[in-house]
Formats: sequence, C-alpha cells, structure tokens
Amino acid sequence: MQINVLAFGKLADIAGSSKWTIENVTSTDALKIMLENEMPILKTMTYKIAVDKKIANENILLTNDCEVALLPAFSGG
Repeated sequence: MQINVLAFGKLADIAGSSKWTIENVTSTDALKIMLENEMPILKTMTYKIAVDKKIANENILLTNDCEVALLPAFSGG
C-alpha cells in the first residue's frame, strides 16, 4: 500500500520536500510515529494531519493512494 504525503510551511522545510510517497503505513497514528522517529523535531511541534482533505482528529485507517497532508499550526484574522 502506498500513500501520498503533502507537507506545508515549516513542515515541508523540515522534511526537505513538500510531496513524497510512503509505503506500508496503515493509519494516521502509525504515520505520526514513523514521521516523528525519522524527524524528531516533529515531537515538539504542533501540527494536524488531514486525510483526503479532512482533518483527522482521531486515528484513521489509510487506504492505497490516499492523500495525507501535514499542516502546521497557523493563525490569522
């Protein structure tokens, strides 16, 4: 299984890319653990994960070719 990952803002800078694919990750919790092991600075950051353009407020099972976005904390007015 393969998922497409998009990263925005500072998260793209940390990852070194704004778009890549990852294989064999089945859930958002597993993805977060994997990313934080590869990029430990993420453990100290606030960010959201969206799956197919919907914010994941809980663990979500991922499907083949789904799009996962890593969204940095933002504010505005």
